[in-house]
Amino acid sequence: MSGSVPAWSVALQCVVAGAVLGLVVLETGWLSFDGSPRRHRLSSRQLVWVFAWSAALAVVGLVNGLLGLVADPAWTEALLALRFLALASAVVLGLPALQASTGGPSVRGLVSGAAAWYGVATVLWFTTDLVHRPFVAGQLPAYGPLSPAIHLVPLAAIAGYVAAVLRRSRMTPVGGLLAVTGFVSAALLVASSVPPPTAVTELLKGVWALPLVIGLQVMAAERMSALHRVATRRAALRHALAAVANDAWLSTEADALLGRACSEARAALADPTVHGRIRPAGQDRLVTEIVTQVEPDAEARDFLTDLERLVSTAAERYALAERLHRAAFFDLLTGLPSRTALDDHLTDVLCGGQGVALLLVDVEGLKNTNERLGHRAGDELLVQTAHHLSRSLAERVGREVFVARVGGDEFAAVLVGEHSTDWLRETGRELRAEFGAATGSALRTSLTVGIAHATTRDPGTLQRHADRAMAEARRTHAGVAYFDDLLREREADRAAITAELETAVAHGRIIAHFQPVADPATLEVVGLEVLARWQDGDTLRAPASWLPLAEETGLIVEVGKQMFAAARVGMERFGLPVAVNVAARQLDEPDVLRHIEESWGTDAWDRLTIEVTETAIVHDMHHVRAVLAELAARGARIALDDFGTGYNSLARLGRLPLHVLKIDKSLIDDCATDGGLAVLRAVVALAEVHGLEVVAEGVEQRSQLTALARLGVDLVQGNLIGRPQAEPRARASAAPTQRAARIPRAALA
Repeated sequence: MSGSVPAWSVALQCVVAGAVLGLVVLETGWLSFDGSPRRHRLSSRQLVWVFAWSAALAVVGLVNGLLGLVADPAWTEALLALRFLALASAVVLGLPALQASTGGPSVRGLVSGAAAWYGVATVLWFTTDLVHRPFVAGQLPAYGPLSPAIHLVPLAAIAGYVAAVLRRSRMTPVGGLLAVTGFVSAALLVASSVPPPTAVTELLKGVWALPLVIGLQVMAAERMSALHRVATRRAALRHALAAVANDAWLSTEADALLGRACSEARAALADPTVHGRIRPAGQDRLVTEIVTQVEPDAEARDFLTDLERLVSTAAERYALAERLHRAAFFDLLTGLPSRTALDDHLTDVLCGGQGVALLLVDVEGLKNTNERLGHRAGDELLVQTAHHLSRSLAERVGREVFVARVGGDEFAAVLVGEHSTDWLRETGRELRAEFGAATGSALRTSLTVGIAHATTRDPGTLQRHADRAMAEARRTHAGVAYFDDLLREREADRAAITAELETAVAHGRIIAHFQPVADPATLEVVGLEVLARWQDGDTLRAPASWLPLAEETGLIVEVGKQMFAAARVGMERFGLPVAVNVAARQLDEPDVLRHIEESWGTDAWDRLTIEVTETAIVHDMHHVRAVLAELAARGARIALDDFGTGYNSLARLGRLPLHVLKIDKSLIDDCATDGGLAVLRAVVALAEVHGLEVVAEGVEQRSQLTALARLGVDLVQGNLIGRPQAEPRARASAAPTQRAARIPRAALA
């Protein structure tokens, strides 16, 4: 048949086949692509139909081109049959391919009908001359009378389906182009079947699909362009989210982050109407709203939702960080910086090379205000004190001064610049003098001021020096003290003693001495008080020189443990009940009960008396009451030591589980006078009313012993009875039932 068809038509048909093959490649690319939105993406099943249809069209063009190249009648006959089958396949497969491309209704019935139609036509092709007549060499193919109708009927059905789809859908430019090219291709296919066969009809059988292929290529290009636009938009959305997420970690302002989020959204969505706001939604919750005047699609809505969630989370994190910062660096009551902020500020100003002075100010009488007027009045006093310090110092210096609240009733002020010692002392006096008028407190309150100049760049050293000055001002009742050379020398001595005391405690040089407690009438020793002594070589250091320091530094806790252990040994060795002093610092320990039990043991609690002072009791009434109640429940006796040196009444102390009242030596010394004796008589009477045993301390004279015996004091102790010793001379009786021994009266001579 090669001689019957011009060479150019063969080339044209091969071009058509190549174009269709290119379409097949594009379909394969669509089949593997999974990154487009649903409206631009066909399912795998739909793409299979489109791929099969495109392959059938390619076979039609290829076979038609080969027909122009072969001359053997047998090969020509075979290619003609193959072309018919490929053409039939292209028509049948065109139905599901169209349905997949247009989203039209089901074509299952049409496909079944077209397949049956072409099945019958195939049988007629090979068995009769109604569709095809045998090929004769040198001539054009001959067709039977039914040949025109073979393709016309399925094409008519396809045209009807396309018309139905077009009526129910909105026509797009690409869809219109595809409809036009499909109509032209269908017309050419019908024209190729019009008898009699000619060179033109044979050419049309090969190129009839060219307009449709052009339309499909345009559609493919539009789809690829849409996919590219979608991919570009998605990349822009991801980039915008990443940029805002990065800013969320770098920024600290929620409004600035919201502005960046709206700016990124406007650029990514190409929508200048995007705007947003942050609003509170309940406690510690924030909600971000990013909206637009243009109705967003699903992907844009998801993007805006992600932005809202990101900004809301960051805004809540910023708010939490701000609250934590204020809690760490600012006092919530007064609004002043806290101790942490003071440390940072001192570190900064001490590195500046200027003179720095620190004023530590303590509000004396705050506890009394809380007790008599309530904590609200105490809080108001602290707020007024903060205003007074800030205002007065700013007026005196001429600029704002850094003032911080560093404790419950303690404030600090940092003065930067060269200020003389006299000027600083005068400033402290003015703060004290103006305090009452500034606060208007109805109770007796005052300020105690400790002042120190910075001599190093260490904030801790400066604060320690100011604290020592404040302690000196309180000790001397001067109200204002400056950390001068004398205090510096004392501080050095104190540091040396502290180091020595730490070594002594660690090496067991704090030993127990025992002082007898006796009946004033019979002088029978009925108990021992355990007293801590510092054995420094061959001498004993006076307790007053180191016990306050031990309590201040916390070493008293370890000393107390050792004294309880020594008390247990002494109780078992001498066969007498023992009393142990417990300092306020020990009672402050949250696990004080465990410490006592570890040192004393778990039994013989009835042989132990716990001695506490008034100041230790009122330091933390609730905690102390709980500790003492537990000890009393175990069987221990609770003694109130040094009564008469504090300012608490027995009625107030009666809320505690007390068993023993120990009268301080200062009251015993006055028993020789009528006034002193009257006070003692009142104390003994009050103790009797409360059911307390009375012990008189510091008995050193016979007259005192006689007076106490007449008053009915239960027990006495002091140097007249026996000095504290590691080995007391008085021993308990060897008989296990007799727990006390009598001291001969001759020993008093």
